[in-house]
Amino acid sequence: MKRLIPHILLCLSAAAIAVSCGVTRRAANPAVAQAAAAKPLPPLSHNDSMRFKLYFYEAVKQQVNGNLDAAYDLLRHCIGINPNAAEAYFMLSSYDGILKGDSAALEDIKKASELNPGNNAYLERLGMGYIRTGNLDEAVEAYEKLAKNSPERSDVLDILAQLYGQKKDFDNMLGVLGRMEALEGANEELTLAKMRIYSLQGKKQEEFNELKSMADKYPNDLNYRVMMGNWLLQNGKADEAYRQYGEVLKTDPANIMARMSMIDYYRTSGQKQRADSLQEAMLIDTKTPTKDKMTLMRQVVADNENNGGDSSEVISLFRKILAEPQETADMAELYAAYLTLERMPQDSISKALETVLAIAPDNAAARMQLIQALWNKQDFDEVIRLSREAIDYIPDEVVFYYFLGFAYSMKDEDDNALDAFRRGVAQADERSNPDLVSDCYAFIGEILHDKGETQEGYAAYDSCLQWKDDNLFCLNNYAYKLSEDGIRLDDAARMSYLTVQAEPDNSTYLDTYAWILFKQKKYGEAAQYIDMAVENDSAKSAVIIEHAGDIHAMNGDIGKALEYWQEALETGTGNDKALKRKIKLKKYVEE
Repeated sequence: MKRLIPHILLCLSAAAIAVSCGVTRRAANPAVAQAAAAKPLPPLSHNDSMRFKLYFYEAVKQQVNGNLDAAYDLLRHCIGINPNAAEAYFMLSSYDGILKGDSAALEDIKKASELNPGNNAYLERLGMGYIRTGNLDEAVEAYEKLAKNSPERSDVLDILAQLYGQKKDFDNMLGVLGRMEALEGANEELTLAKMRIYSLQGKKQEEFNELKSMADKYPNDLNYRVMMGNWLLQNGKADEAYRQYGEVLKTDPANIMARMSMIDYYRTSGQKQRADSLQEAMLIDTKTPTKDKMTLMRQVVADNENNGGDSSEVISLFRKILAEPQETADMAELYAAYLTLERMPQDSISKALETVLAIAPDNAAARMQLIQALWNKQDFDEVIRLSREAIDYIPDEVVFYYFLGFAYSMKDEDDNALDAFRRGVAQADERSNPDLVSDCYAFIGEILHDKGETQEGYAAYDSCLQWKDDNLFCLNNYAYKLSEDGIRLDDAARMSYLTVQAEPDNSTYLDTYAWILFKQKKYGEAAQYIDMAVENDSAKSAVIIEHAGDIHAMNGDIGKALEYWQEALETGTGNDKALKRKIKLKKYVEE
């Protein structure tokens, strides 16, 4: 039966697979040779050697061409000709891994590596296989051989160090780090790694000596002296730590690391006032890098929260910091976030957001948060101002055109609203939020239809639904306007029914669907839906109540129709002239 091998079997090119295409008659490793001696194989004849090469290269060719079944069969045949062919086992491992599992693939790689122990590609694949199967001892052995073959490869040593670390073999891990140091030279990363190992071993003096060696090697890099001080402080040697910090600050009074470490020293030694004073000085100092200020201020906030402190102290400190020139808006953003976390009045939060925008007017998140706060206050003039500014700084953000248009719409400035929405959709692309773009088109449709540009309005509705085919606002309004225009009633019914399915208790959607059924002269069905609309209409809409009267009138229930028309008239928000006429004539009259 034909074997079907997925193409994913092999991700290697022919060049990568055929790492070693020479025929290996005997293992170079004495141990392998000794094992093979128990069952010696006859020398490969010239004819068999040529046959092997022919079949092997054909296997590579078939694999490259995607004929994996044929390649697999040819490789098995190659091994039948020459059981000592490392390259055949190596290439076969990818197939056996899929057909028989990881253990079979690993056996192939192991065999290839034993037959050709000098091939680094085999060793590396073998080591990876052992890691994948969780066999750390064998993985270490493979990578040690690889490191011996390629002593210049620091990546191999790095994996070895990790393997020894997983085995908690810290002595050997230190040995590997020493080999890396000899290869690359001493550096901070290796020193810290060695320190961590000494710390795990409880060898405090060796841990400190590693750090001191770096400080001695690079006397002009004062950060190592600060790190020494930090180690001493963490290990209960505060006085020695203080001397280290003092020597650094004597050489470089503005050293940020040393000043920050002095804050920790003062706190550790119970000198809270001095710690707070130095901390405040660093926060206000314009020379302190922003990232360090942010670290300090986050710590201030965390300490205040943990100690149940007065937020007014934190707010006062924020204000002192922000009174100085700021390179970035990071601190102002942190201030606004803190005020929000503390549930401070919205006016205070808004002022903090205004500070953010004063520093970084293109900060979209802060501007959006401020616009939403102003929207809740219905301060549409300010929403318009902030949105117009946003468009100047961030012209490709559709959301600001949306709020600009919506704010104009709330002020009944339809021409300005239409312009804003049109400019917004002009910015839309595949990265845009489809909900926003869809809503912009929906509003364009509303405005154009109301302006008497009926077909243009319907085209905008169509564009809206292309961006979001379940935009309920658009579906409802589009359907209602079609029914009012008396056209495409089947399309209107289909769209309206989608809204009723989505929100079966929405009185507006129920009313629209009932009215479309009414226009289709399906009066019985219309009555069922208009009754549900009235039942769910807590606001007592005059339009819905009048529609109920019209529909019941056409169903022959004039008494009920008169009740609804009278109720709609009493709301004072309906079409009084039409309602009075219907009541007087006691029948539905089309307007």
